[in-house]
Amino acid sequence: MSEERTQQRSSGSGSSPLQTERGNTTIQDTVVSKVAGIAAQEVEGIRMGGGASQTVGGVLSSITGGGGGSQTAGVSVEVGEEEAALDLTLTAEYGKSIPQLTEAVRRNVVNRVESLVGLRVTEVNITVSNVYFPEDDQQQLEQQQGSESR
Repeated sequence: MSEERTQQRSSGSGSSPLQTERGNTTIQDTVVSKVAGIAAQEVEGIRMGGGASQTVGGVLSSITGGGGGSQTAGVSVEVGEEEAALDLTLTAEYGKSIPQLTEAVRRNVVNRVESLVGLRVTEVNITVSNVYFPEDDQQQLEQQQGSESR
């Protein structure tokens, strides 16, 4: 995501639902990051962030549905007045087609950001930094539940 693209975004010429005759709406980077992170996690077989950012707690919270920090882990955005560019880092489930997973993530992120936020998505770059085994998650969850009941 280059500085040149950022300048192009801020001087857009098309009509935007965020720039109206009655006023302008500004979307913060954190909003786009959260929407993109949630949209990416809606795709089965992926987790946001790389291996280093996925602690046992983060894995457990993604299984149990808790935690808010995991929604933006692995998401980097550049937001202009009318457009956004995103970089995602994720971990893929072993045994699933990485090209199919990343295309599903890209499609879902673009759809959600454009429909919910109103920004046109110019690109979604995805880095797959690791793979995970679902069986390991189940074992960690069982160990965690066992230690909590003592």
